[in-house]
Amino acid sequence: MILPDGYSDVPTGKIAAVVTHLEMTSPPPRRDDPPGAWRLRKAETPKLDWYRDLYRRVGEEWLWFSRARMSDAELAARIHAPDVEVYALVVHGNDEGLLELDFSEAGNCELVYFGVTASLVSTGAGRYLMNRAMELAWRGGVQRVWVHTCTFDHPSAVAFYQRSGFRAFRRQIEIADDPRLDGTAPRDTARHVPAIE
Repeated sequence: MILPDGYSDVPTGKIAAVVTHLEMTSPPPRRDDPPGAWRLRKAETPKLDWYRDLYRRVGEEWLWFSRARMSDAELAARIHAPDVEVYALVVHGNDEGLLELDFSEAGNCELVYFGVTASLVSTGAGRYLMNRAMELAWRGGVQRVWVHTCTFDHPSAVAFYQRSGFRAFRRQIEIADDPRLDGTAPRDTARHVPAIE
């Protein structure tokens, strides 16, 4: 459905975001790693509690909620799928970043989740993580790597993806139940997105 020009009401109890899809169809030039004590660790068959904790710590402030609403069976089916890889950015022995790659569509790799915890924003950790993502994504006949972000995410997210070599190709509006109103996320999360009851 295409929304008409002008304002469209969002029902009470819902949130609305502009989602931007970005892609690249060839590997970007290699970028230098920033200085930092980071390393990437592959999470083989990630434990659900571990995944949920890292997902929450990385994404809760940006209203990542879809995985938080999944049952154990749904989440396990997703992150244990054979074409899905989950990685953690490790800092001083602690998992502080999340990278999830989906190779299930032939010739494509989706960066399903990409982010670092709040204390690592603007430290270079995101660049380090993106450099590793590009090394991992461009393999085995991949011809396209894509990602999406939205207006709930960090305000620099789109510019960061563009600097990394992605170009925008699609825009959508996403409307969903506000996760702060049903207990999925704390009420005081994401103050940049007012809750309307």
